[in-house]
Parts: sequence; structure tokens; C-alpha cells
Amino acid sequence: MNMNLKNQSISTREQVYHMLKDQILSLKLAPGTNISEKEISEQFQVSRTPVRESFLKLSQEGLLDIYPQRGTFISLIDLDLVEEARFMREQLEKAVIKLACKCLPKETMIALEMNLNMQRICIKEKDYKKMFELDEEFHRTIFAGCNKEKTWLIIQQMNVHFNRSRMLRLVTDYNWDGILLQHESIFKAIQKHDVQEAEQLMEEHLKLVIIDRELLKKEHPHYFK
Repeated sequence: MNMNLKNQSISTREQVYHMLKDQILSLKLAPGTNISEKEISEQFQVSRTPVRESFLKLSQEGLLDIYPQRGTFISLIDLDLVEEARFMREQLEKAVIKLACKCLPKETMIALEMNLNMQRICIKEKDYKKMFELDEEFHRTIFAGCNKEKTWLIIQQMNVHFNRSRMLRLVTDYNWDGILLQHESIFKAIQKHDVQEAEQLMEEHLKLVIIDRELLKKEHPHYFK
């Protein structure tokens, strides 16, 4: 995979970091997989230095476990960290949905409606990666419409294990209609300015990961701590 780095303004290290992180979060590199600097540098056709720096950064984020003399492994999904991230998201998203019900700009409502249309297409195509991206974008758009994008960025710092469990759920079970239905219901509650309903729907939506946890552990026990 030649990355054509010479004409890129972004650094080689950043490109390697983002590409590796994408492969981990999308489960192309599954939890527990052993990887090496040599293997990744050959795959991306770069020197080992940016790979080593990317490994260190991903290790600091909890996505890689580096063991001297043993090797580097994609970290297993930590369910305690999944729950902590879910708890934080639930509290912050319920607060933001209250703001959204009071006054969300028209252009934001249009963006949400377009997003829902794309989700319907993804369900037909069974494109799990795009479905995950649209799910994230749906929530981010609500934050942005309430002028809370920095709050969304803070959430992302704790989301790595949470997001991998959500991605795994999409891969394990292609019945995504329930997710779409909840998004549609949240959208309608915002339209109606129904704060109580929107808050309840958001809470139920973010508790899905708790319901899915046992299924995922049963189907993929080797992916979890």
C-alpha cells in the first residue's frame, strides 16, 4: 500500500497513525492480533520510525499493548472502560438533547434527515463501517447544532473501547433496524420539541450497548478482557 507521502502536508507519522487506528477501530485488526513494526512499515511502505511513533501514541490511547521481548498486540476490549464511556455519553447526550429540543437550526434538522436517509441505504447494503460512521455523525450533528462540538471532541477521547464494541455489534448482528428506529424517534422528538421524550429515547439508545454486551462476549469471548 503506497501512501504517496511526498506531496502530502500531513506528516508520515500522522498518516500511519490514522490508518492504523482506522484498521483497529473497524476491527480489520482484531483485538488480540500480534503486529510488528516491520510488518506495518512494509504494508504502508514507510520507514520504521513513524510506525514506532504511531505504536507509542496508540498505546497511550489504550489501543495497543506493547510488551518488551514479547511483541505488540491490539488491545482487548475492556468492558469497564466501555461502560465508563457509555455512562459519560449518556449524561452529556441527555443534556445536549434538551438543548436540541429547545432550538435546533433548520440546517441541522436537514442534515439529520439526510443522515437518516443514508442510514436506510446502509441497512440495505449491509455496510457496517459506513453505518457506524453515520451513527457517529448523527450524534455529532446534534452536538454541533447546539454549539457543543468541543464537548463532542472530549467524548471521543474516552470512546475507543466503546466504539470497538459498537462496531463489533454491527458486524455480529446485521439487524440494524432497531438502531435506525431509535434515531428516527429521537429526530421526531426534537421536531416536536418534546424534551422528556427525547431524553428518555436517548437514554434507551445508549443503553443498547449494555444489552448487547452479553451477546458479544458469547460470540467473541477472545476479543474481551
